[in-house]
Parts: sequence; structure tokens; C-alpha cells
Amino acid sequence: MNEKIFVEINGLKQGMFLQSENIENPVLLFLHGGPGSPEVAFTQQYPTGLEKIFTVCWWEQRGSGVSYHRNIPKEDMTIEQMIDDTIAVVNYLCQRFDKEKIYVMGHSWGSFLGVLTVQRAPELFHAYIGIGQVARQIESERLAYSFMLQEFRKTNNKKMVHKLEKFPIDKGGEVSLRYLGVRSEGMMKLGIGIMRHCTSMMECVTTVLRYKGYTWKEKRNFPMGNSFSLKCLWDFVLQTDLIKQVPELKVPVYVLQGKYDYQVSYSVAKEFARTVNAPVKGFYTFENSAHSPCFEEPEKMCHILRTDVLQGKVDLSDNIEIIFVH
Repeated sequence: MNEKIFVEINGLKQGMFLQSENIENPVLLFLHGGPGSPEVAFTQQYPTGLEKIFTVCWWEQRGSGVSYHRNIPKEDMTIEQMIDDTIAVVNYLCQRFDKEKIYVMGHSWGSFLGVLTVQRAPELFHAYIGIGQVARQIESERLAYSFMLQEFRKTNNKKMVHKLEKFPIDKGGEVSLRYLGVRSEGMMKLGIGIMRHCTSMMECVTTVLRYKGYTWKEKRNFPMGNSFSLKCLWDFVLQTDLIKQVPELKVPVYVLQGKYDYQVSYSVAKEFARTVNAPVKGFYTFENSAHSPCFEEPEKMCHILRTDVLQGKVDLSDNIEIIFVH
């Protein structure tokens, strides 16, 4: 199966890509990052192998990608609406593929949305998988800023130091959308952003432009959806502390984190995984990844999914670095 479809979700036509080598396999909903950054295009250049294990739904969220429309009211772009949409998508997938429950994998912003959705409706999910797990993003931003400033001072990169110093994040400065552009540039140079070996945002733009699943109009709309969604939802991400707000999830929790991830702090993600109460949980370090182990080390990810996630346990006999289990 390789299908691009549009479904009415809570009154708005939204797009999704369905991929599967066997539709009898368990269903996995992939919640993309951003807000506003669908990721199915990356599978063309960086195959994940997820479709060999699951029937995968790459849903493009309200206001993002193929689900972006100019007439979407800003007041509809709330976290409550996004959670409601996610639950509606899960119900659609359960009905279509005759499942009582599915798996959910959230990447970056998708991990933030995923945790809140699972907290709201745990009965819909077999397990939760977080990649680049958001937990306390304001702390993550300060840690990343301090690290970048230190590294660029070490190498005497005066240009990047000057750019960063305009935004004193370490002194409580606003993590504005303008700053995110500088942050992305710095992270790319240091290999601590989207991917360890991705050195320019142009690589991401090119990936989207080359994706055969999008029409030219959809490719043109992509950055507009990204900007629109960020403007509507970014402040809420910064203001929310999932470590406090989500002390418990009633499904198995698996967090897969890149060792070099500063876009979403490795240490803060580990703290979330350590403190959240769940029936089963494991925190896995990806030694050669930054923010996107699903694209950087897909074979290792798929091994964990097969041996641990689908079995509802954590296998300590594996030669995989697991920081802790519960």
C-alpha cells in the first residue's frame, strides 16, 4: 500500500500518506515535528523501514503541508484542537484497518502532541514512542544556546557569536521566531540540529521539493504552513512543562534520543523519561544521531520496535545502549 488520501477531520479536509507492505500489520500513526513540518518527504531520501513492520500513517496536521489552507482561522490552531484532531485520526485508522488500538510515534513537536494525546485517551494506544522528546522546551533552548555560544567562541567564529549575542537566551531573552532562524543555522554548523550530517536548511528544502508525493502547489504551500503553524503554536510549547503536567502515562513508553540532539535537549528528554510513571518504559541512546534518529539510524530504530515495542517490554539482552528501564 502506498496511498495519499484526504479525510475530513473535525470539519477540515486533512491529508495523509499511508504506507504498508502488509495491511494486516499493526497500525502506527507518525506525528510530525514543527509545529508545521511534515516529514514524509524525508522517507524518499532516508527510508525508515517502518512500512515493513507497520501500516504507517504519515498524517499532515491541521495547518501543515497538504493540510494547509489559507482560510484556516488562527483561533482554531490550539493545542486542544490538535489533540482532538489526533484522536479523530486515530479513530479513522482504527475503523479503516479494523483495529482496537494503534501505536503512536511522535517526533519533536509531534512528541509533545503525542504525550498529551496519550494522556487524554490512553485506551486508543498500545504504546507511545517518542523521538526527539520535547518535555521542558524553554530549558532545552537555554542549554542549546549556551552550548552553541561556547563552541563558536572556542573556534573563534565571530560571525556566529555576534548573531547569537543579539538574542540573550541564557539571560531570559525571548525564544522568538526570528531567533529560531539563527538557532537553526548554528545547530547545522555544529551537527546538533535536524540531523548530525545535515549542514544546511537548504538540504531540507531540497528534500521537500524533490518529493514525488507532493504537487507543485503543495510544495509551494509547505513553507506557508510551517510559518503559520509555528506562529500559532510555538509559544504554547515554550510555556508547557510536560515533566510537571504529565506525571503518568498508562501505556508503555519508549523514548529514542540522539546523543547529539540539542534541538530538543538529550538531558531534558532523559529526565522526562526517568520521571514519567508508565507500566513499561525505556530510554534509548542513538550514538550517531542528532535530532532525527528515525532517519539517521533507522535500522537500530526498527530493531527496537520489533524486539521491544511490539513485545511490550525492554530487552536487556540486546547490544543496544539503554540508559534505564522500568
